[in-house]
Amino acid sequence: MVRLTKIYTRAGDQGQTRLVGGQKVRKDSARIECYGTVDELMACIGLARTALEEPGAPQGAAPLAAILRRVQNELFNLGSELATLPADRHPQQPALAPRHTEALEREIDAWNEHLPPLRSFVLPGGGRVASYLHLARTVCRRAERLAVHLAAEEPIGDQAIPYLNRLSDALFVMSRHAARVYGEEEPLWEPEKT
Repeated sequence: MVRLTKIYTRAGDQGQTRLVGGQKVRKDSARIECYGTVDELMACIGLARTALEEPGAPQGAAPLAAILRRVQNELFNLGSELATLPADRHPQQPALAPRHTEALEREIDAWNEHLPPLRSFVLPGGGRVASYLHLARTVCRRAERLAVHLAAEEPIGDQAIPYLNRLSDALFVMSRHAARVYGEEEPLWEPEKT
C-alpha cells in the first residue's frame, strides 16, 4: 500500500531526483524525461475521461471512460517500470505484459469496424472529447519517441515501446469513436484549402 505523508522533500531543489532504487539522477535525464512524459499522457487522458464521465454524457461514453481509466492504470505501471532500473525491480512490481498491448489491438479492431472509412487525414478536433484524445495521442507519440531514445541508452521493459505505439493508434481510433458518440463531425485535411 502506498502512503504519502509528505509531498515536498526539497531533495530536488538542486536539479536531481531519485529513482525507485535510490539512485540520484539529473531531472533532465532521458529516463526522467520519458516517465515524466508518460505522466503528462496520463493527465491528458484524464481530461478526456473526466469529460466522458460528466452528467448528461451520451450513451456510449461510459464504456470509453472505463477503458481510459484502465489505460491510466497501465500507464502508471509503465511509469513505475521506467522509474526503476531493471536490477532494482521487485518481482511483485506491476509491469506491462503483452496482454496489455493485445487488449488495445482488440479494442482498436472493434471500434474501427463501426467507423466510416477515411477519405483523408483527420485533423485534431471533432468535439471536446475527441480533441482531448487527439492531444493525448500526440503526447503518446512523444512518450514513444522518448522510450525509443532511452532504450538505445539503457535497458527498459520490453513492452514499453510496443504498448505506447499501440496506445497512440488506439487514441486515434478512440477520438474518431468519441466524435461519433457525441454526434460531432470529424474535420478532415483538405490540402486544396490552404
